[in-house]
Amino acid sequence: MAFNDIFGLRYEHERRHGDDRRHAERGFADRRRSARRKRTLRGLLFGMFAMSLPTHVAKTNVSISTSEGFVSTSEAFRALPATIAYNDAITEAAALYELDPNLIRAIIRAESAFNPFAVSRAGAQGLMQLMPEVAEELNVLDPFDPRQNIFGGARYLRWLLDRNDGNLDLAVASYNAGPGAVARYNGIPPYRETRNYVKKVNSFLKNAKASSGD
Repeated sequence: MAFNDIFGLRYEHERRHGDDRRHAERGFADRRRSARRKRTLRGLLFGMFAMSLPTHVAKTNVSISTSEGFVSTSEAFRALPATIAYNDAITEAAALYELDPNLIRAIIRAESAFNPFAVSRAGAQGLMQLMPEVAEELNVLDPFDPRQNIFGGARYLRWLLDRNDGNLDLAVASYNAGPGAVARYNGIPPYRETRNYVKKVNSFLKNAKASSGD
């Protein structure tokens, strides 16, 4: 899979230390910007709603959409534990892009703590915190849809691993700081956030392997 034309050095800015000039250079149409603002607002509103839900919610006449994050019984809606709520999508994405499913979980945990409605100050969205421009290039139409977000993030991870010859630390650093920053420093950038991020993801992976007995 070649993403050089998509995620090449035009994404040289760091995901959280971004170059605002790229936004102007891309020249997005007004309606796309408007649609993105609506999606972000919707995510924030749904996030506020989801955060207010108790573990069990009695059924009412209000229809609550069930997704991979929620299950419905004949008596009540019950929130699934975050660590297993998206197992099906994670397993499928891992198989499709030949990734360790624990890596996808570790990225999700580090990025959003399994909150599908998370929005960062820089504008990254959803479980795997995709920037709007990256989500658009990955054909992720709704970054707040858990399945779309997971498949998009997994596809991006696969590209970053291939770009860095399978070096996990460099791929994870690229996910946090941007592939351009890793290329510029020829290694993990000297950003405290990025270095801590790589350590955090590796810690999550180590714990997952210990739990599974691998």
